[in-house]
Amino acid sequence: MNASQIATPGTGGIDRVGIVGSGIMGAGIAELCAKAGCDVVVAVSSDNSLRTGPGRVARSLDRALSRGKITEEQRDDCLRRTVFTRDLGDLGDRQLVIEAVKEDESVKTDLFASLDKIVESPEAVFASNTSSLSIVRLSRATSRPERFVGIHFFNPVPVLPLVELVESVLTDPRTTALAEEFVAGRLGKTVIKAPDRAGFVVNALLFPYLLSAIRMAESGLATAEVIDRGMTQGCSHPLGPLQLADLIGLDTTVSIADAMYEEYKEPLYAPPALLLRMVEAGLLGKKSGRGFYTYT
Repeated sequence: MNASQIATPGTGGIDRVGIVGSGIMGAGIAELCAKAGCDVVVAVSSDNSLRTGPGRVARSLDRALSRGKITEEQRDDCLRRTVFTRDLGDLGDRQLVIEAVKEDESVKTDLFASLDKIVESPEAVFASNTSSLSIVRLSRATSRPERFVGIHFFNPVPVLPLVELVESVLTDPRTTALAEEFVAGRLGKTVIKAPDRAGFVVNALLFPYLLSAIRMAESGLATAEVIDRGMTQGCSHPLGPLQLADLIGLDTTVSIADAMYEEYKEPLYAPPALLLRMVEAGLLGKKSGRGFYTYT
C-alpha cells in the first residue's frame, strides 16, 4: 500500500475497528486498519503494553515513511486514528473486533465471552487472528456465532499480502461476505478461503516442514545454519525454516503444532523434544533474543 493508496475515513462499510492485543500481530493489524482510514481502538491487558504498543506502531510507520511508502502527514493521521486503552469496555461501539492475543484457546474463549457482553451492535463482527484453533469452538463462547469468522493475517502484517478467511459451520454467509469485503476491498489484502481445520491451509502445509527441520537439527544431521542455507540458497526461500520458526516464536510454534496434532493425530505435527525444551528454557526465538540463533 503506497501513499496514494491510503484510504480516508467514511468510505463505507466497516469504519470502527477494535483490536485486542498489541504484540507484533496486533500492532500490525492496527497499523494496517489505520492506513485504510479506520477509527482504531486497541485494547491491551497491562500498563507495559499501553507503553510499548503505540511505540511499536509508530516505529513501523516511521520505517514506511523513510522508504517513501507514506508521507509524514499520513503517518501522523494514522497515529491520531489509533487509540490504546486498558479498558475493554472502550470497544463497545466497534463494528469489527479482531482478537490477536496469545495462541491459547482458554484465553481466547474467555476474551470473546467478555466481548459478547461489551460490543453493543448485534451486527458487529467478531474475528480471531488465530493461526490454528477451531473457529467454531471460539465462536461458541459468544451468543452470536453467526457473526464470528477467522481472519488470519501473516507476519509482518503491513507487508505480506495474504489473509486466510475462515468461516465455521455456524458463520452466516453475510458475515463472511462483509469480512471479505473489508479485508480485500478496504485493507487491500489477497483473501483465500480456508477450512475450519487446525492450521487452515498455510500452516497445515508449513508446519510439518518447520518441524522436520527442527528434527534434523535435533538429530545432528545438520546445523541450523546449514539447514537454513540449504533452503534459502538451494530452494530460493526468503528465510530458512529455523530462522522462520524463530521469527514466528518457538512458543507459538509449539502451540500451533499441538493444535494440529490434537486434530489430526499425525506424528509429523507433534512438536519435537528439542523444541519443547527450548520453550521451557525461555528460548522463544527473536522476541526473547535467543532461539536457534542469538539476536541483539
